[in-house]
Amino acid sequence: MIQSFFPAIYSPAADAAAPLIGIPRTGQADIIMLAIAGQESRWTHRAQIGGPARGFWQFERGGGVAGVLAHRATAERARGLCSALRIEAEAEIVYEALRWNDTLAVGFARLLLWSDPKAVPTEPGPAWDCYMRTWRPGKPHLATWQARWEAAMSIV
Repeated sequence: MIQSFFPAIYSPAADAAAPLIGIPRTGQADIIMLAIAGQESRWTHRAQIGGPARGFWQFERGGGVAGVLAHRATAERARGLCSALRIEAEAEIVYEALRWNDTLAVGFARLLLWSDPKAVPTEPGPAWDCYMRTWRPGKPHLATWQARWEAAMSIV
């Protein structure tokens, strides 16, 4: 899955999102972004199966979407991204757009990572901790994290 997700979806969207949010794309950020997308959607599902989350990073309207739109470190960047993509910077609109706009989804996921006061992790253990702090998954699956991390490392 990641073999097609990376070149067809993630990489072009990450290249487009980086200048719009004012955060340079880095290999280390790509790795954790890809690992989280693998954890959240298996690089396949734009909408959560049986749940409310949207986009490959599985954002919920009142959770990640509202958080990125309101956080002091990300609000202005999120509004700029939305404006550039001609998407109203309102939680309900962003939430629905995450399903089909990959640049928006990558941008919001990168902004959520940006909101973490710690540096982007370089090892799977600290990366798991970062994922838990920032995404706060309802049903975390530590057993699959190492494989997702390794898949991301191999493609980046």
